[in-house]
Amino acid sequence: MSTVLSFYIGRNFLTCFICVFVVFLSLIFLFDIIELLRLASPHDEVGIGLVLKMSLLKLPFLGQQAFPFAVLFGSMIAFLRMTRNHELVVARASGISAWQFLLPVLGLALILGTLQITVLNPLASALLSKFDGLNAIHIKGQTNLLSLSPNGLWLREANKQNQSVIHSTTLNLKGNSIKLKDVTIFNYQGSNKYRQRLSAIKAELEDGFWLLSDVWIHERDKELPMHKKEHWLPTDITLNNLHDSFAPPETLSFWSLPDFISNLDKAGFSAVRHRLYWHSLLATPLLLLAMVLIAATFTLKQSPRARTSIMIIGGILTGFFLFFFLDVVSALGLRESIPIVLAAWAPAGISALLGLAMVFHLEDG
Repeated sequence: MSTVLSFYIGRNFLTCFICVFVVFLSLIFLFDIIELLRLASPHDEVGIGLVLKMSLLKLPFLGQQAFPFAVLFGSMIAFLRMTRNHELVVARASGISAWQFLLPVLGLALILGTLQITVLNPLASALLSKFDGLNAIHIKGQTNLLSLSPNGLWLREANKQNQSVIHSTTLNLKGNSIKLKDVTIFNYQGSNKYRQRLSAIKAELEDGFWLLSDVWIHERDKELPMHKKEHWLPTDITLNNLHDSFAPPETLSFWSLPDFISNLDKAGFSAVRHRLYWHSLLATPLLLLAMVLIAATFTLKQSPRARTSIMIIGGILTGFFLFFFLDVVSALGLRESIPIVLAAWAPAGISALLGLAMVFHLEDG
């Protein structure tokens, strides 16, 4: 296929993609402002200026979520326009196969996916981190981003020899000082052999250890517990990695995630969510390629007189199904019911294979 025709098809796709993406961003921005206004209504000090600022900070992250669907609908519109104008009909009649005029769009989708994870993602993560700070202070009324679940604070510290599980009902964070109240610590030998339980009124994180006050020590092989006014428990937990363990993976850029995950593993914190998010980012270019192939299945055999509504409904249903499938597989990955790599790559891989199969069927079958 000639270079001129390749540039023409690529330009049409980019134009449609940008238009669809701008429409998506506008709708997301509008609905996000409405939601933030609802959340900010009980707080008199939160004005419309702050709401607009918070919405703009969150917009790049939400735009990432809409990116694959913008590629899907942008491809469908571009292919449909060329079909309506008889351009694809003429190209097919001149001996150009579907794979030849799909190649420029697939190449651009690959470039867009690479730019998303290398350029857009670092920008979105930095702005989302600022949004979380404003949201915690002005909407949630928190002084820090460390928040307790309804069941209290749970921490796990593990190494090759031992493992500890820490539970507390109250967390007090002031400057560089961390204090816990109503603390229970379960110590294990290896991964699952119970060794002892410590129950303390309070605990304070010092440099390299927990300082437990008014603590009862229940040993596995002893019937009666032992009481101490103070007890020093060695730990590798620091204020920094404690903060990091609460940092959502969405607030971390693609470039910093591998080192961050490694640090969490060394500190004994669970990095399942962060590892799943990183692999999902890696799979983004493949997912965008799949979106182009799926779009082609709805438009390649469209005649100029075909009903557009059928194509639109098919595209919308495909988008909803893919979104649902992504959520289900991600949930299975977070629970470690399936391997993390499989949970991250399966939606993109399956979508790409289905798209390839359909295009092969439409073109050669």
